[in-house]
Amino acid sequence: MSRVVLVTGGNRGIGLATAREFAERGYTVVVTHRSGEPPEGLHGVICDVTDSAAVDAAFSQVEAEHGPVEIVVANAGTTRDGLLMRMPEDAFTEVLDANLTGAWRVTQRAVRGMVKARFGRFVYISSVVGLTGAPGQVNYAASKAGLVGLARSVARELGGRGVTANVVAPGYVDTDMTSELTDKRREELMASIPLGRQAAAGEIAKAVAFLASDDAAYVTGAVLPVDGGVGMGH
Repeated sequence: MSRVVLVTGGNRGIGLATAREFAERGYTVVVTHRSGEPPEGLHGVICDVTDSAAVDAAFSQVEAEHGPVEIVVANAGTTRDGLLMRMPEDAFTEVLDANLTGAWRVTQRAVRGMVKARFGRFVYISSVVGLTGAPGQVNYAASKAGLVGLARSVARELGGRGVTANVVAPGYVDTDMTSELTDKRREELMASIPLGRQAAAGEIAKAVAFLASDDAAYVTGAVLPVDGGVGMGH
């Protein structure tokens, strides 16, 4: 029987590419989405990661329909960019709640079954920005940096129970979010990337799938940059 994977925010971008990668490898994949229907060919569950009751209900539904969740990809997130001096407090707290506390909610709910089974994989989708910082993104960068501390604490706390926790830190990825950049800003970004291009979402997905696989059974607490070299040294 294939392992059950839950990908939060799996209806577009990196999350969707990751869900499809796992599905192609024969896993049972469920994506969380906040409204509408799941992507074609994938199982879905309605879930808002900022709501603990919704997270609990989503896990209960997945467990009833597919069995215990063995692999979690914490990908759901949001942005509310703005300069520090003009950023309203709710822009900071809302991004932290979705990106970091949301990942904690999902982790806390998932570990019940993992500890019992003595097997579990967590992969947290961070960002190169979480390691380097970025002007206009103090909220987003703080939330993504926080995932590193979360993952490494989970790795230390639950390693003896067969649970691993790792982080993938993507660089600039060709998604809806980056498509909104101006041509000038895109040229500046390309000049800063040693490989000279953005990543395809599928390239991030393959790194996530590796960390969740049996081939990475002895990898935990790691931060794997998939960023074309832009974050070297951080």
